[in-house]
Amino acid sequence: MSTLAHAPVARRLRALARAELTLLGRNRSAVLTALLVPLSLPFTVRPAVEQLDLKAEGLTVGAVMVTAGIGFSFLFCVYTALVSSFVTRREELVLKRLRTGELGDLEILVGTALPAVCVGLAQALVLSVGCAVLLDAGAPRAPQLAVLGVLSGLVLSAALAALTSAFTRTTESAQVTALPLVVVSMIGSGIAIPTEVLPDRLASVCDLLPLSPAVRLVRAGWTGHLGAYEVLGAVLTTLAWTVLAVFAVRRWFRWEPRR
Repeated sequence: MSTLAHAPVARRLRALARAELTLLGRNRSAVLTALLVPLSLPFTVRPAVEQLDLKAEGLTVGAVMVTAGIGFSFLFCVYTALVSSFVTRREELVLKRLRTGELGDLEILVGTALPAVCVGLAQALVLSVGCAVLLDAGAPRAPQLAVLGVLSGLVLSAALAALTSAFTRTTESAQVTALPLVVVSMIGSGIAIPTEVLPDRLASVCDLLPLSPAVRLVRAGWTGHLGAYEVLGAVLTTLAWTVLAVFAVRRWFRWEPRR
């Protein structure tokens, strides 16, 4: 009985996700940003990373680069792309029309976000293999932490995108409203520069940023240097940010154009 009850939901989500993926494929600029930026940016920061004393912190260039690539996927393949998608669908009255059908609010949000999240997941796998081959990153020493970090980062990035879209007036301004989180996360969440090499006080503050726990778990997946207490702290911090983001989306998400 429960299977029958859930079947229509899964079918509706697949249909909406398929339609959203088709629309995403027609937006060439969005596709290029989502696919090429996360793949190319890690190599642009590599010269700076090689200047850091990584061995003192138990890190390698390969582990830092694969973490950077996956972190860039969170920001550009999921977060930035979805802010534009949510705003565009809202301004074109797509979200308003969807709410008049059988789809519930959660189904609409999940269905819209699903293609970008799946692309981000596939990109994380490609980056992991590529860095293992090209940068000698090797296989994850604690794969369960890497998987946990990737999944939590993708979900939180999607939730933050929905929240950011609530404060974005037009599709053209989506890149501007998404920029603060992108910059702060690149610098402070350990994506471009590992937080392990920062001063202790600054690192403690940066560890509380939204994407910091997910990035830390991903990096720990390759290094294996994260105790049970630290893993629990990262998971709880990510969970807290996700609950807060979901609550804020329920409170402030806009389904109709801003006037």
